[in-house]
Amino acid sequence: MDRPLRVAVIGAGPAGIYAADHLIKADPDVTVDILDKLPTPYGLIRYGVAPDHPRIKEIITALFRILDNPRIRFIGNVAYGVDVKPEDFSRFYDATIIATGAEKDRALDIPGIDKIGSFGAADFASWYNGHPDVPREWPLTAQKVAVIGAGNVAVDVARVLAKTADELLVTEIPENVYQGLLASPVTDVHVFSRRGPAQVKFTPQELRELDHSPNVEVIVHPEGIEFDEGSLEAMRKTRHIKMCVDILQNWAVRDERDRPRRLHLHFLQAPVEVLGDEHVTGLRTETQELTGDGWVRGTGEFTDWDVQAVYRAVGYLSTALPDLPFDTTTGTIPHAAGRILDLDGEHIPGMYVTGWIKRGPVGLIGHTKGDAGETVKCLLEDRENLPAAAERDANDVLTYLAQRGLPYTTWEGWQQLDAHEIALGEPHGRKRVKVVPRDEMTTICNG
Repeated sequence: MDRPLRVAVIGAGPAGIYAADHLIKADPDVTVDILDKLPTPYGLIRYGVAPDHPRIKEIITALFRILDNPRIRFIGNVAYGVDVKPEDFSRFYDATIIATGAEKDRALDIPGIDKIGSFGAADFASWYNGHPDVPREWPLTAQKVAVIGAGNVAVDVARVLAKTADELLVTEIPENVYQGLLASPVTDVHVFSRRGPAQVKFTPQELRELDHSPNVEVIVHPEGIEFDEGSLEAMRKTRHIKMCVDILQNWAVRDERDRPRRLHLHFLQAPVEVLGDEHVTGLRTETQELTGDGWVRGTGEFTDWDVQAVYRAVGYLSTALPDLPFDTTTGTIPHAAGRILDLDGEHIPGMYVTGWIKRGPVGLIGHTKGDAGETVKCLLEDRENLPAAAERDANDVLTYLAQRGLPYTTWEGWQQLDAHEIALGEPHGRKRVKVVPRDEMTTICNG
């Protein structure tokens, strides 16, 4: 290929940003446009990570350095398949990498899960993180709440529900979120894990943070603290599992403290039904027993828990994109090492995928980097056979967006919004206060 490579990356979360980073490091002439449907970059780092996680959000510093490279251009507020047709990308780019991630809630197929008062954890996280496309109000009316799941998202949701609004006021939560949490009558949050303490998916750091609030008593119910040979083997092999188990065991035997709110951790309890007529009035679980290999089976012993709201945190799910194949079972785009495959199993020329929509919503940042590296390696191996973009000037795509009347945002515009949010927080001793409405964000970005 005697022409500089032009690549579009769809999705400005970590997966898309790392793909762009791999590209510019591997090829000194390539230029990359990262497009996102949101006016802002960083994806779930901005809109999925709990606001009281400043250390995790420090990853934004690393992502900022990548996006600040002049060979990478951020174009926000542009939705693939909505604002720009899939076939239009071949006009402006030699290749396209899909990195749209997973932001929806995976379904939980139990009776009653659709009752009023039953929510997806991802939707709740979008609300408390100020996502522009969710309602500004959230029905926080329950005194007792159930959270289903044993991963970091379940722990985040439980902690945000249990903490007082004033504890979270030092973070970047918008005013509407603060007011909503301030009015919450919650006293008890119950987290239910189907498996045992050696099979949890949260990290020791996430677990410890549950116990940092002076207003929340963390109670580990000892009847679920059980281990089989598979559990013991997992603890021997994996340090962070052993650390989590040690923390849980210590909490299970300590004396309770007199605090106004309680966060309960239940293990070996599988949800089987959400109770109530139209509204949630309880959750029924079945006690599980370990089978020797770390897995569980039901015992036929059921418990009804008095709760008025249920949050399911059983995983994220990707969304199908127009004109691209999608495996509804795995929630991923079919591919071979990142090369997108059509229904006949053939590579669609110029189309690639990375991140959670490639491998499913599992793995941490290290997995995301390696995943992006594999995809970029395949793209560069294919470069001689990539279909050439007809309109190659960097301004061609911007002209096209402007002609369509799309109020797209830029990297420079995001930095203006970033500075604006920081300035909003400064008088109150806060790192920032998020702007929520999409039109307000785009107006600030565009000066």
